[in-house]
Amino acid sequence: MPAGITILALSQFQIVAVVIGVTILIAAGITISMYNRLVKARQFCKESWSDADTELQRRHDLIPNLVTTVKGYATHETTVLEDVTRLRAQAVADKDADPKTRAQIEDQLGAAAKGLVATFEAYPDLKANANFLKLQEELGATETRIARARRFYNSNVRDFLTAVTTFPSSVIAGLTGFSRTEFEYFKADDASRAPIDVDLGT
Repeated sequence: MPAGITILALSQFQIVAVVIGVTILIAAGITISMYNRLVKARQFCKESWSDADTELQRRHDLIPNLVTTVKGYATHETTVLEDVTRLRAQAVADKDADPKTRAQIEDQLGAAAKGLVATFEAYPDLKANANFLKLQEELGATETRIARARRFYNSNVRDFLTAVTTFPSSVIAGLTGFSRTEFEYFKADDASRAPIDVDLGT
């Protein structure tokens, strides 16, 4: 074989090798980028859930103080107090449950706490109580933060689910152990959106 043909063949082989090598590097780079995107999405979900959990814990801590403050002003409002106390205990017991389960009880607890405040706002002496007013204000601010944290968490879950279920990142997710069931939206069903039925007494 003439030397010129050998050099030409070698050059073509080198070109093909370079093209294959570059293609592999690009594919590896895209794969790593997708994997990192999935890792970040998972981490954002965990962090935002932690934020939501912190705000829910703040509500859990406020409610016993609120119940203690109002208890002496209207002893016949026992049903309202008992419902809030029961729901708070259930919410604390379900602290490690999935977001869907927690959303149901937390929404009931939020509605009951608002009902408690609304019920006792009718008592002039209590309305003048500085501790009650402070707790009422803190509860309102906490509910706002809970709503904000819930929206932020759900937004991150949406981004994670999008990354896990859309091609081609779904392939990487399947190969590296990411699952669409890792995170659930923190939202209430229709039943738990309705206010709880409480007997306000006479």
